[in-house]
Amino acid sequence: MPLYSTQTLKLYNSLSGEKETFTPIHEGNIGMYVCGPTVYSNVHLGNLRTFMSFDVIFRYFLHLGYKVRYVRNITDVGHMVDDADEGEDKIAKKARIEQLEPMEVVQRYTVDFHEILKAFNFLPPSIEPTATGHIIEQIEIIKKIIDSGIGYEANGSIYFDVVKFNETNNYGKLSGRNIEDMLANTRDLDGQSDKRNPQDFALWKKAEPQHIMRWPSPWSDGFPGWHLECTAMSTKYLGNHFDIHGGGMDLKFPHHECEIAQNEACTGQTPVNYWMHANMLTLNGKKMAKSTGNNILPGEILSGKNSILSKAFSASVTRFFMLQAHYRSILDFSDDAIVAAEKGYKRLMEALSTIKQLSPSTTSSIDIASWKQLCYDAMNDDFNSPILIAQLFEGVRFVNLLKDGKETLNAADLETFISAMHAFVFDVLGLENEKAGDGSNDKLEGTVKLLIEMRNQARADKNFALSDQIRDQLLAIGIQLKDSKEGTSFSI
Repeated sequence: MPLYSTQTLKLYNSLSGEKETFTPIHEGNIGMYVCGPTVYSNVHLGNLRTFMSFDVIFRYFLHLGYKVRYVRNITDVGHMVDDADEGEDKIAKKARIEQLEPMEVVQRYTVDFHEILKAFNFLPPSIEPTATGHIIEQIEIIKKIIDSGIGYEANGSIYFDVVKFNETNNYGKLSGRNIEDMLANTRDLDGQSDKRNPQDFALWKKAEPQHIMRWPSPWSDGFPGWHLECTAMSTKYLGNHFDIHGGGMDLKFPHHECEIAQNEACTGQTPVNYWMHANMLTLNGKKMAKSTGNNILPGEILSGKNSILSKAFSASVTRFFMLQAHYRSILDFSDDAIVAAEKGYKRLMEALSTIKQLSPSTTSSIDIASWKQLCYDAMNDDFNSPILIAQLFEGVRFVNLLKDGKETLNAADLETFISAMHAFVFDVLGLENEKAGDGSNDKLEGTVKLLIEMRNQARADKNFALSDQIRDQLLAIGIQLKDSKEGTSFSI
């Protein structure tokens, strides 16, 4: 029996504004699409947090036994400066400034994106399509929207008629915006605009002579609108109706609102059952911005080469810090906060090292099954990673009590405990025990065990001065010995 059949998962649906019981369209299978990066600059910390949130969601679905098709795109064309329908493409602008081909810019920052996500132990998506690789699909969708009467041509560009669409549909249902209010609060179009209404958005833009990135279409040489690519790629790989669409909170309007409208105009049905949005990250209580210097890149956290933090921090410590807040909460990043997170992370890793040294008893004094279910309850409540971490630290408390001989677990319960701790820490949260990679932890453990044996022999020989000397000198370098009826253990 798959694990998902024994767990009731609830997630917050941005479309309804409520937590809903998750039921996939096809039992045992999940289709999930997440808006990926626009690759014109290094991935920033706020992006990393959003992608990390969906990495944990992806991991938990896999842990529950679902087969997941996870699609996360790369935007390599069509995303305008300031997210407008007019102006300059972000990638083309970067290419012009740095005197590069646009695809050189795309390649450079796509590689950076992948390297950062690998460093932070992200699982790769099932499919990672690019906007430029799906121009044909986008043109075909535009044709269908024109045929539906919602798309119209103006001087070689194609626009989506929001007002006409809203006559039979509800434009604004995701963001909670009212079309009449939006129109009333928008200044009138000037004579230069090709749009019928201020809220209309571009499906295809005719390229100006100086525009580098362009493709032939039935209407003009041009390029697709930003919103169209996600409609094309999500439906190609997940179908016209799929389970989950995710992204940052800033994409809810207009990007995701426009996606819904495009899908409904094209297919006549709502595309997604559950819309999920991750919240923003602030730095020292303020919005992150390069212009003010209140900004830090993920790579700068790892290297320590920044003016924000007191020292370098590892990827797993940073990951642990981020997961201490719920994905829908605003999270403030600061030196004090990540220093505190590092201490908690080390406590957790120390407990996971100690747990391997524990010996089973004949009986259990801890209800491990109930504790394990509390861990699942946390993740089943809209992927509540901070509550899960609190339960894991309850597990750390169990480890210390077991080590001191104050509680007991029989062999089966001990195996369940060890398995659950490892599954939630490493498989679900995606943390890594960074001490283990170079073998130094094993060498330290072997050395301390040798000294414990020498101390035990000194005590057997009634050489208490040597016994105390070994204990005290280990303590002086931060290694504490603890004697119990099961023997001597140590902690750092």
